[in-house]
Amino acid sequence: MKRRKFFHITSVSVAGLGLAASCSNGKTPADTKRGGGQVIKEIPGYRKNVNSELPKDNQKSANDTVVLALIGAGAHGINLTLQAAKLNENIRFKYICDVDDTRGGLAISELKKMQGFEPVRTRDMRKVFDDKEIDGVIIATPGQWHALATVWACQAGKDVYVEKAISLSIHEGQQMALAAQKYGRVVQCGTQNRSAEYAFSARDYIKNGGLGDITAVHVRGLLNGPVPFNEKEDSAAPETIDWDMWLGPAPKVPYNLSRNKSWYYYWDYGVGLAMEDMSHQVDLARLVLGNPGLPKSVYCAGGRYFFNDNRETPDYQMATCDFGDYVMTLQAGECAPYMEKSGPGVRFTENFPEWGQNATRIEILGTKRMMYIGRMGGGWQVQDKGGEIVAQEPGLYSLAPHLKNYIDCIRTREQANGGIAEGHKSSVLIHLANLSYRAGNKQILFSPEYEAVLNDSKVQELAGRGYRKGFELPEV
Repeated sequence: MKRRKFFHITSVSVAGLGLAASCSNGKTPADTKRGGGQVIKEIPGYRKNVNSELPKDNQKSANDTVVLALIGAGAHGINLTLQAAKLNENIRFKYICDVDDTRGGLAISELKKMQGFEPVRTRDMRKVFDDKEIDGVIIATPGQWHALATVWACQAGKDVYVEKAISLSIHEGQQMALAAQKYGRVVQCGTQNRSAEYAFSARDYIKNGGLGDITAVHVRGLLNGPVPFNEKEDSAAPETIDWDMWLGPAPKVPYNLSRNKSWYYYWDYGVGLAMEDMSHQVDLARLVLGNPGLPKSVYCAGGRYFFNDNRETPDYQMATCDFGDYVMTLQAGECAPYMEKSGPGVRFTENFPEWGQNATRIEILGTKRMMYIGRMGGGWQVQDKGGEIVAQEPGLYSLAPHLKNYIDCIRTREQANGGIAEGHKSSVLIHLANLSYRAGNKQILFSPEYEAVLNDSKVQELAGRGYRKGFELPEV
């Protein structure tokens, strides 16, 4: 089988570092403003004056109603909304916001039964942000909206739950963290392993020397596949969707059903389906390792190996991240039908996965022993020579505790379990892997202190995003 690699590289030189919009046609729309590059030898703003305390002047008691809105009413957004509503924590959803009128109906009908009134349907999230009654928002849009919607929400005094992958560039994550600090807002990333009890016991086991010194960490995200993809022709947008608002900060292009429904295959809107899903494992790995800093170099290889189609993202890629004391590999793909995610029989029980063909396992190798750990339930097991299990703890699916933590933090003004600063650092690994791949499998030398690419102008150009006029990311 002939192997194919499709690299999506566009670049425009500007003063300082080159910044490139990730336009799928290789062109830069005239209404796209340059922004989001990386500045060498400048510590990111969110790390300069770290304040772990949020203002306490608007605390709420358990008797106070928390008023929320959903922004992005796809299947996952609806699931988050209904799970939150089932917490019985005196929560009310006032808005269901989506640019597509065909989405969100299930959430509206179910919420009407649960809370006694029907949420308002709106296409424009700015209506939500303008409403003084709204305490917080759940952002479950395609990826191009995550950063801007989060910053707008923080500026409007709203607390945020934002889905992964939380950003499309390193700069976006920095600005999201800075906005949370500047406006004193709770920002909970949708990396729910941060609310799993077994994740913290695994962290303590490693911290106390149970594995010895860490030498390697292998993070896997291997989805079922290979999956065929037939890109549709451009067409007129249906009347039921505001296509311009759907695109938001992304380059203006004609309506295309494939972009609309399979947006994760395009760099304009996502980080790749497999990498998107693997954001959970990367963040969990960082948590159990004690939230290490960032790598000093990253190298990624991969490609589109199975179909000669127009998908921009690879169907398999593997990155090697050098943390100095140990190596972390990220293995992501959608071409392994024999691999399986942990199902309900693991997630909602005290059973452990069959690690050998578990699609989302993390392996941590120490000088004494090794650990397997599963995401969203699955727990962890430590093995010695010969496969002897010497320590273990089962674990349960942690979405409900993660949503409850978000609601609790809206009331108490405490920092959330999945705070934006650590969520951003986890996303940096995803971005660096993709940058290395998109630049032609270039090794990236990276400054953990300045969060900047040091050695390659092409990668520096790709590291930025373009923002359409009216949808620029504020430099808060």
